[in-house]
Amino acid sequence: MWLLGVFFVLMVQANAQNKAGITGKPDTSYTTYSAYKSTLKKYPDITVVPEIPSIGVKESRDLVYCATGGRNLHIDAFIPVAQAKKTKPAVLIIHGGGWRSGNRSQHIPLAQRLAQAGYAAFTVEYRLSTEALYPAAIQNVKTALRWIHANAKKFNINPDKIAVLGFSAGGQLAALAGATSANPIFDAGDCAKSYPSTVQAVVDIDGLLAFNHPESGEGDDSRSTSAATYWFGYGKKESTALWDQASALTYAHETKVPYLFLNSSVDRMHAGRDDFQKILAQNNIYTEVHTFEGAPHSFCLFNPWFEPTVNYIQAFLHKVFNQ
Repeated sequence: MWLLGVFFVLMVQANAQNKAGITGKPDTSYTTYSAYKSTLKKYPDITVVPEIPSIGVKESRDLVYCATGGRNLHIDAFIPVAQAKKTKPAVLIIHGGGWRSGNRSQHIPLAQRLAQAGYAAFTVEYRLSTEALYPAAIQNVKTALRWIHANAKKFNINPDKIAVLGFSAGGQLAALAGATSANPIFDAGDCAKSYPSTVQAVVDIDGLLAFNHPESGEGDDSRSTSAATYWFGYGKKESTALWDQASALTYAHETKVPYLFLNSSVDRMHAGRDDFQKILAQNNIYTEVHTFEGAPHSFCLFNPWFEPTVNYIQAFLHKVFNQ
């Protein structure tokens, strides 16, 4: 798979990334509120899941996990206070938004719930395509995982029980992070270089596994530039190898960790999942799939889907971590 890195270098030398999408300004088009307003039209009974702090969870927000690209990257920590000296599993949560929008605060309710269940939960910021193109986002995610490893003693984390969880674009990043280990392209970064970015479990909530796939909707720029085209800085036809490089399916035969897939009824949001799962099954790697029939893409942000989402995640992590 390292040959993909060589192809990437040769391609960049021949045709530089299109940076027209780098505006330097945050894209706020995808927020919990905007998703709520658009989803409400078809699902009038939904409600936004609120933040609910707990006396059993210590919250530390706006921690800096790395300074890179001329600015600080932030992460929020939600740490159970019960049995403070006992090591606990950890979960890194990655937000969605087409690699261009969204915010880590959208998953604070999920982090709070997982922390109440005994997990050290973290919501992470990463550079979006308005600021930096691929592979900056996955490099930031890997850096955040190294930061968690580096601070395992501080937060009483068991470094052998770390999961990465993501929604939509965050699910794609989580799946890619879990499928690759010590990859020099993705593990490049300015911080915590001496620590690993390894994880022992992945939760992918409606994140695609393959860009160049019949089920994928990314790369159709006929009406407007697709989110992935903005992120890569190349259209799909301009750089098939690069789009494959960012696909977890490319590394399925090397994958060693269990995966939980939680999906909406929007099939294109989990493109390549069945192929990925089939390869893992052949290699005796545990996977689990739950589909919310009729649910919209942003289901995990709203009631009535939030509670069963949390339950599926907890049950999966309890199983694979032997909690």
